[in-house]
Amino acid sequence: MSFDFLPRYYTFYLTGLKMTIILAFFAVIFGLVIGLVFALMKLSHFGLLRGISTAYINFIRGTPLMVQLYISYYGLPALLGLQLPDMFAGVIALAINSGAYVAEIIRAGIQAVDKGQMEAARSLGLTKTQAMTNVIIPQAVKNILPALGNEFIVLTKDSSVASVIGIHELMYNADTVRGNTFLPFSPLIIAAVLYFLLSYVLTKILGRMERRLKAGD
Repeated sequence: MSFDFLPRYYTFYLTGLKMTIILAFFAVIFGLVIGLVFALMKLSHFGLLRGISTAYINFIRGTPLMVQLYISYYGLPALLGLQLPDMFAGVIALAINSGAYVAEIIRAGIQAVDKGQMEAARSLGLTKTQAMTNVIIPQAVKNILPALGNEFIVLTKDSSVASVIGIHELMYNADTVRGNTFLPFSPLIIAAVLYFLLSYVLTKILGRMERRLKAGD
């Protein structure tokens, strides 16, 4: 096992890490929005909305991420009649995948809030939407932050699957280095260390946010 290639190819890893962060960032943002929408739909009194949300969550959680990625990469251009950038397809697939898990996390967090909180908010004259936005969801955030943070970390690592559609993220560039150097193992060790460091930093940031929220109780 040799790392003599690193001085020559370290820019491949830095570029791949940057692309991984960008991909994961946008996937997390859109995944959070999608998850919140479908969580509220699943809690709705309208059967149609609950049915749509349940079908979406069950289908996404019951199919592999790679299949969803290929559907996004090949299916969206065929459906829209447009050639979409690889990054767009990757973000959409990761966001839709993450949204299904985030929806269940948010739903459980909202249902964990005491029902008396909604009744108290309504008795003060707030509409149901205002009560949900200003009272219930802020309290639910404290309950779901650990699970939500774990989902974001998992999503960051799952972004490596996007290498199969040609996105030059960390795993794709690590494979490029393997091909150029004919070293099957050492380049993967560098990629693994970078993924670990990225996950470790995210864990520390989320841990600090969780402590600050608890300190506000």
